Amino acid sequence: MLRDAMIGAMNRHLLLLTLCQGLFLTNNVTFIAINGLVGLSLAPLGWMATLPVTGYVVGAALSAMPVSRLQARVGRKRSFQIGLLVAIVSAASCALAVTTGSFWLLVASTLVAGFYSANGALYRFAGPELAAPDFNERALSLVLAGGIAGAFIGPNLASATRGWLNVPFAGAYLALVGVAFSSLVVMSFIRFPAHLPPPPGQAKGRPSSELLRQPVFAVAVVSAALGYGVMNLLMAATPIAMQQCKHPFESAALVLEWHVLGMFVPSFFTGHLIRRFGAVPVMAVGATLNLVCVLVALSAPSRDAVPRRAVRAGRGLELPLHRRQHLADARLPA
Repeated sequence: MLRDAMIGAMNRHLLLLTLCQGLFLTNNVTFIAINGLVGLSLAPLGWMATLPVTGYVVGAALSAMPVSRLQARVGRKRSFQIGLLVAIVSAASCALAVTTGSFWLLVASTLVAGFYSANGALYRFAGPELAAPDFNERALSLVLAGGIAGAFIGPNLASATRGWLNVPFAGAYLALVGVAFSSLVVMSFIRFPAHLPPPPGQAKGRPSSELLRQPVFAVAVVSAALGYGVMNLLMAATPIAMQQCKHPFESAALVLEWHVLGMFVPSFFTGHLIRRFGAVPVMAVGATLNLVCVLVALSAPSRDAVPRRAVRAGRGLELPLHRRQHLADARLPA
């Protein structure tokens, strides 16, 4: 009977959303794997090589609030579908930029693609809405498990498609068009709870100024910023550094694969660690792992050391971000 209840809770809609999560991470990992290398080949100056990676991250940050407002207005499904349409257009635009050798078109395209990233970041929060209340945590874990699939698919997709066309990596961007289209098809079969737009005049929550005055909120934001900052710095530089050290692209793809695994695998047990040790100590462990990762990266640029660095970076990112969410949810008064 319990098994039947779990199967009913983890319904096919939730499984489809998990598939979308896997496709979303496939897009992200492929972008991280190739954007820096493509930027290096097209940038007018060497220091501009990582601007396409920066554009994707900045685009996601700038889109976070608009995406939240869009979902409040039109609901989860329509917002997710709009994000996937943006993903299709932006990936096609990236392919055009590589084919024509336009560096700034590539940067603009990755900036726009950040809108999809901001949408995809909310998949895991939509998961519990598709499950019975007693299975919310399991639903969240199941959606996160889709990220593990993306860890394997993304790097291998980049390796397999980078030579499809005469221009290196143009085929990888076109493959991402197919990934986003596939996700759009899957999303069309998901039935989210009925969306009820907020009535006019309803309170929209506390102002940002009030949130910023709460120390626990500041801690959560700073820890998230540091986690993302270190992760983006390391993973934007890693494919370029490995190329400069004469490692094949397949090795860089393997490193990114282990990085994403390091991000998502701990999600299955960090909740237990928080309940046992508290949020702040676990955040401190994540920060320490980030420091160890940086030291390894500086001292041992060998092929064997890079995967270890990537896993530590993934763990170091996942712990502060998971704890940030815990602090924001559990400590901030309504």
